[in-house]
Amino acid sequence: MPSMRLDELLAELQVRLDAVLATRDRVHALLDAVVSVGSDLDLETMLRRIVETATELVDASYGALGVVGEERTLLQFIPVGLSEEEIARIEHWPHGLGLLGLLIKDARPLRLGRISTHPESYGFPPGHPPMGTFLGVPVRVRDEVFGNLYLTEKRGGGEFDEEDEAIVVALATAAGVAVENARLYEETRRRETWLQASSEITTSLLSGAEPRDVLRMLAGSACRMTDADVATVLLPDASGEALTVVVAEGEHADNLCGTLYPLEGSAVGAVFAGGDSRVETSMRNASCPDEPGLLVPLGAAPSVRGVLALFRHPGRMPFTGADVEMLDAFSGQAALAIELAEARKDAERLSLLEDRDRIAKDLHDVVIQRLFAVAMTLMGAVRLVDRPEAADRVQHAIDELDETIRQIRSTIFALQGPRESDSPSLRARIVDLVEGARAHLGFMPGLRMEGALDHQVPEPVADHLMAVLREALSNVVRHAKATKAEVSVEVADGVLTLVVEDDGVGAGASGRRSGLRNIEDRAVQLGGSMELEKPVNAGTRLRWRVPL
Repeated sequence: MPSMRLDELLAELQVRLDAVLATRDRVHALLDAVVSVGSDLDLETMLRRIVETATELVDASYGALGVVGEERTLLQFIPVGLSEEEIARIEHWPHGLGLLGLLIKDARPLRLGRISTHPESYGFPPGHPPMGTFLGVPVRVRDEVFGNLYLTEKRGGGEFDEEDEAIVVALATAAGVAVENARLYEETRRRETWLQASSEITTSLLSGAEPRDVLRMLAGSACRMTDADVATVLLPDASGEALTVVVAEGEHADNLCGTLYPLEGSAVGAVFAGGDSRVETSMRNASCPDEPGLLVPLGAAPSVRGVLALFRHPGRMPFTGADVEMLDAFSGQAALAIELAEARKDAERLSLLEDRDRIAKDLHDVVIQRLFAVAMTLMGAVRLVDRPEAADRVQHAIDELDETIRQIRSTIFALQGPRESDSPSLRARIVDLVEGARAHLGFMPGLRMEGALDHQVPEPVADHLMAVLREALSNVVRHAKATKAEVSVEVADGVLTLVVEDDGVGAGASGRRSGLRNIEDRAVQLGGSMELEKPVNAGTRLRWRVPL
């Protein structure tokens, strides 16, 4: 009997020693888990590691972490223990109703032997595998409930006990600290990116970079700051009734450029019109269906210049209020830099126009007047010259001065003409056309332009003029066999006159004259006339006149 009693005591001692060793091992495992959870500062990676560590500590088959949103629903659901096939069969992740909603409303640990027996049990989504035992613990970040840690199906068929609950509560506490550290690190990193990006964009704009390159830099910086998958910049299209994607960075960027969003009835249009940022979860397009989007106006109402749109794939953390605040400040600063750059370009353009106007005035008031005075003096001296050869030379000098004055006046009009890069002036179009005929003629035609062509010739008349000049030069190329050609375009006394003269074989009596007929029809249509003359020497002179 004493021997049997001793055996029982030794067996009980062995059991208690095993329990102490097991507890020690679990404590060591918990400490290792806490160190492991706090070793990574990437939030999404850390959240998955928290779930994996919790399932290992309490020997659970399945685990998940649900991130609670502002409306007390689950914004994100991170599962562990499910295969890809099982995940594919689940129709949708839990939204935070039923038992999971109870943990959100009453943030206290919950341990159940059978989920279906609880009165708040809502059931599982279609395709979800059946689960019995349950342990749920809130994850707190200071006084805020960040999310809930869910563990189900303890291996071996047992139930979760108080020790399991204590271990998961301790892990959740450490996880809350780690989440806070990750958030602070992420915020610091984003602010550094924000400052660097703001500096780069401002420097690029003020140094004269192309606007599209700056917008691409803006989208790329916003993508990095918010860890978005796609970032796009939308600007009003030519019709003013829609916004079009002009720049895209990230996945499917090439497919997104050119996508249109109507101003009426779209989230993008509402942000553009109202000037307020918003998080939109139903923006649909060809490459990014139903992705959560952050929409930020570029500038403040009523002077919004465009919209910055960012996307994340489903299943990722949605955009937060901190993302909205940061992008608001960033886009506002970028819009201000764009406005300053445009003001700088306007100032440079104004300065250039003022310089041209000053040069034109100097040419008119000084150079032309002095040349005119010299010409008048020579004209008076012609009568005093007895020798015919000398008189001819003086007269030739007078003619050259007159031609120089005409050329300077033409330069003055060119300096005072419009300088829009996307709509070349009439003078520039005439010069391009005449220079283009050089390759076909084999020589460079002479060109003289007089009067305010860019100011006084309406666009419809200018189009007719260019067509007539093109046809006239084509006739010289095909029929004249000329070695010299002169083109004169003049505006004087409300009449536009075009003269094209060559030293070729002259106009034949026969042959196709459809080109000349078209030229004459254009003149008659504008209330003018066309004359085909034969100079004394040789060749042909085409004179085309229309009233303005």
